[in-house]
Amino acid sequence: MLSWALSFLVLALIAAAFGFGGIAASAAGIAKILFFVFIVLFALSLISNLTNGRSPV
Repeated sequence: MLSWALSFLVLALIAAAFGFGGIAASAAGIAKILFFVFIVLFALSLISNLTNGRSPV
């Protein structure tokens, strides 16, 4: 159990260093941009599949 507690302590310290260092804000900004890029790509592939889909036999 002590090894689990120490590993979670190290993980929490690393997360705190990233969180308080400003990396979290930039990562959130990148995540927002990627979210909208993938939504647009999904919509384009959906429209492309509907217009060029297989014809029934």
